[in-house]
Amino acid sequence: MIQRVLSGRYELEEKIGSGGMAEVYKAHDRLLARPVAIKILHEAYRADVEFIERFHREAKAAARLSNPNIVSVYDVGVAGNDHYIVMEYVQSSTLKKKILDEGPLELLTAVSIAKDIANGLTHAHANNIVHCDIKPHNILMTDDGRAKITDFGIARAVTESTLTYGGSVIGSVHYFSPEQARGGAITPKSDVYSLGIVMYEMLTNKLPFTGDNPVAIAMKHIEEEAIAPSRYRPQIPPMLEAIICRAMSKSPEIRPSSFELVQELSNVEAALSVTVKSDPDATQVLPRKEIPPRRQVRQGLGTQGTPAPVEQVREPDEDPKPFYKSKVFLLMMVFVLLMGFGVGIFAAFGKVIGNEETVTVPEVQGKQLALARQILEDNKLRVNVAETYDANVPAGQVVSQDPVSGKTVKSDRLVTIYVSKGGEAIDMPDLAGLAKSAAIERIQKLGLNLGSVYEKDSPSEPGTVLSHDPTTGTKITRGQTIDLVVSRGEQKVEEVRVTKKVTRVPNVESASLSVASDGIIGRGLVVGNVTEQESSQAEGTVISQYPSPEAEVELGSAVDLVIARRRAESEPQHETTSSTTNETSSTQNFPDIPTNINEPSRDDDQSKRR
Repeated sequence: MIQRVLSGRYELEEKIGSGGMAEVYKAHDRLLARPVAIKILHEAYRADVEFIERFHREAKAAARLSNPNIVSVYDVGVAGNDHYIVMEYVQSSTLKKKILDEGPLELLTAVSIAKDIANGLTHAHANNIVHCDIKPHNILMTDDGRAKITDFGIARAVTESTLTYGGSVIGSVHYFSPEQARGGAITPKSDVYSLGIVMYEMLTNKLPFTGDNPVAIAMKHIEEEAIAPSRYRPQIPPMLEAIICRAMSKSPEIRPSSFELVQELSNVEAALSVTVKSDPDATQVLPRKEIPPRRQVRQGLGTQGTPAPVEQVREPDEDPKPFYKSKVFLLMMVFVLLMGFGVGIFAAFGKVIGNEETVTVPEVQGKQLALARQILEDNKLRVNVAETYDANVPAGQVVSQDPVSGKTVKSDRLVTIYVSKGGEAIDMPDLAGLAKSAAIERIQKLGLNLGSVYEKDSPSEPGTVLSHDPTTGTKITRGQTIDLVVSRGEQKVEEVRVTKKVTRVPNVESASLSVASDGIIGRGLVVGNVTEQESSQAEGTVISQYPSPEAEVELGSAVDLVIARRRAESEPQHETTSSTTNETSSTQNFPDIPTNINEPSRDDDQSKRR
């Protein structure tokens, strides 16, 4: 194909790349006499109408963009069975190659490249275009160091709802956002997440998430927090690390927009530029050979060109008075001592005065570690970091702080922030048969939390654990809540009839159906109608009950329950998008990832209820 001419105008010269959907060639535009890059759709997709539509949509979307940090699109056409796009030819290598060749990039270089990418994305987002595949492979580096975004192969309008094709997630697994991994709706903030990972890689030469297969990596994007980049490279300024952490936040609402990212990176770039500039007035050490000898005789020329008088110098055989015995030396020593004494008093007085300054402790709970540290230090507070397991707070986020926010303290006060390590996975132990106190003690030793404790009539000794939720062997995480069902002892039917005509309805709201049933039966009541209702609560938990908790009812009365059912999600639109790159492995298709990874199978749910 190399020696072909497309549409009588574009003469193909050499193949320069191949992507998931197309091959890229360097070509010569005979009409305008300039080099161009041409992307030609793979032969395997020519008969696929949907792919062809995606391919041409790429051209129409990218053609609207005109920015120095985006590769320009010149033309689109069809030659025979070949569908092609004509683009600006950038004679350069990719950012990926630059990272591989140079290792971790210089701080100022990485910030400058990230700002260029953010600037290009700002222009694209302003035109309602999301790139969807930001990665170093799709960033071209010009000879003058400018970054240019290429391959809008998966780009599409912001209003389209999914990033799936035929049930598969499309994108580059190491760089795409959690919402892309779920196959959910994406926004311009999805590009910001990908750029955050690109910045992470530029500064550390490491990817934040790796795994044995694409599905494992996708799950890490959804569930895990990345190791702080400063752990790999301590020279990274806290301000820059905070920007990266915000960009890589699991929640799109926390991420900055691409425009805000440009402003923040500009501030970092200015700060870094100041530190690397040399100071011409700085103190310098002169080489010893440039200092003339003390006893050297200097002779110059007079005003009429005659030799000037010779400067009188001490002869080597003279015995000069030692300098340390001179009056000048003694005066200098007295002056130094007085100055040191004065500076000491001033420093001590200044420290006392400075400690009187008070500040209000800011709120950092729920924020990423790097951002929390920066906020506290900006408020003139010192930071102590302690780690803790908490299954309800993502790893890397602040669980709590001491002192609490809003408290007025002196500046330079030490604030301890407790950072989540996530929930440590363990197997749920068997607590059945233990005394209630022993079971609670074991729960606490394992780093678990005690939930509700329900009583149930049983021939077992009163206070003995009969069952628990989660059940034995279930994978749980430290910090998770455990509900217990304990024995109340065995009661005779006659005794119940005579002494207990009424009882109080137990509070079973937020409990699982099985635990709620045990609690109701344990009070001498029966489970009545059980209905389902859509709710944001965990599926299968009790939303409400009737009669209400603590109401007095007769023994044997029925308690109706309403349990949570997950809200039904709309079917994903099988909108197709395209993906091409200058690398051979630009995209990944993952048919094993459902549109919503966190949604359980309805068949499994029904089997649990049975």
